[in-house]
Amino acid sequence: MRRLGDLEAEIMDRLWTWNRPATVREVVDDLDKTRPIAYTTVMTVANILYTKGWLLRTKQERGRAWLYSPVRSREAYAAALMEDGLDESKDRSAALVHFVENMSEDEVAALRKALQNVGRQAKQ
Repeated sequence: MRRLGDLEAEIMDRLWTWNRPATVREVVDDLDKTRPIAYTTVMTVANILYTKGWLLRTKQERGRAWLYSPVRSREAYAAALMEDGLDESKDRSAALVHFVENMSEDEVAALRKALQNVGRQAKQ
């Protein structure tokens, strides 16, 4: 999986944060709070994300604008990036050890909890 480009990531971040379908106009208006950006630029990138399978789009009930929503969660994206990182190693176990060594105590606790939950689900 290729990492999202800068503008792709900004668009996805807003859609993940809002947790609802949004129009390109809404995204542009929010991006404009930190930097000027053309509507057509955001529209083009949203269409690219749709074509790549990152976004769903549906027509608004009233109006001509598309409503965009993410296909995958932010967490699913992060997990896919981690999986790609592990695929780069010839020794996945060693890569995991290095990864865990760099985690905070809170992150290690969260990982332990996640592993326990996965173990419970597998037994069901």
